[in-house]
Amino acid sequence: MRMKVDLGIVLVVFAVLCGRAAASVGDRLPEFRDCVSRCVASVCETSPQLPLYLTVFAWTCPQNCDYECQRTITAERIAANKEVVQFHGKWPFKRFLGIQEPASVIFSMLNFVPHYRTYKYFTSPLSPPIDDVHAGFYMKKYYVLVTIVGMNAWVWSSVFHCRDFKLTERLDYFSAGITVMTGFYFAVVRVFRLDRPAKKPLRRLLTIACVLSVLSHISYLSFVRFSYTYNMAANVVVGLLQNALWIYFSIKTYFFSEKRETRALVPLFNVLLLSAAMSLELFDFSPFLDTIDAHSLWHAATVLPSFWYYDWMKADAAHETGVKLKL
Repeated sequence: MRMKVDLGIVLVVFAVLCGRAAASVGDRLPEFRDCVSRCVASVCETSPQLPLYLTVFAWTCPQNCDYECQRTITAERIAANKEVVQFHGKWPFKRFLGIQEPASVIFSMLNFVPHYRTYKYFTSPLSPPIDDVHAGFYMKKYYVLVTIVGMNAWVWSSVFHCRDFKLTERLDYFSAGITVMTGFYFAVVRVFRLDRPAKKPLRRLLTIACVLSVLSHISYLSFVRFSYTYNMAANVVVGLLQNALWIYFSIKTYFFSEKRETRALVPLFNVLLLSAAMSLELFDFSPFLDTIDAHSLWHAATVLPSFWYYDWMKADAAHETGVKLKL
């Protein structure tokens, strides 16, 4: 039943996102088009030079006209008590020093922190001996893999929200897809203990399957057809499988063990928190203070769960190996 509810939430969010991508009420407004045309004719054809802080972020004069007209039309609509509309499928955010979506950039950078912090922890020469031969626990390299993939994803999320180009969009989407698949890979390895030497054949098969799936996914989107629908559906399916594994892990570890420890429920709580964070997209609204929208709040809501998730990793390693870790 929980899976059905999660799937329902995801599908509704997906529908909302598709609506956002297709909705371009603002850029179809006659007054907006007229504003852009006049700006390009009067400014770009006479003095197209832009300030350095804009050229650094690759703004062109026509693009700047588009932005300025978005802000002008939005101000006029607010003064006339009309609703704020989207332009090119996006809200008319107020940029900061050339950055298109400053709130999403800040929250993406904050999401980078727990991944980097944990990466440094596990790769430090002073890191506790997590891979313990006697305990048969060989998860350290998988912890490091998750942190590296996570850091990459949030870097490109920051870049994409700085400037929305085809290249930055693809890098953001592909990195997110790799992150989802890596999360699934890590969940399978941890839940079924494929880190053990005896299970190397199964681990190798899983690795090949995940790598080929990612390469096929990116190749299709890059060389055949870039489909937002297919990309979202693929990530949803893999994400739900990952969630199901962590729910299974928590229930099995907590309810079917001699000593019930709340530590075992952390993956379950993490799944619930991230599902709740994703549901923020359901409450799409025009930006508060021209900067903070539902999507940026979604990014903000994933920061603390990431810290808690990595703290659970450390606690999990400590429990399995008997090594005292500094949490």
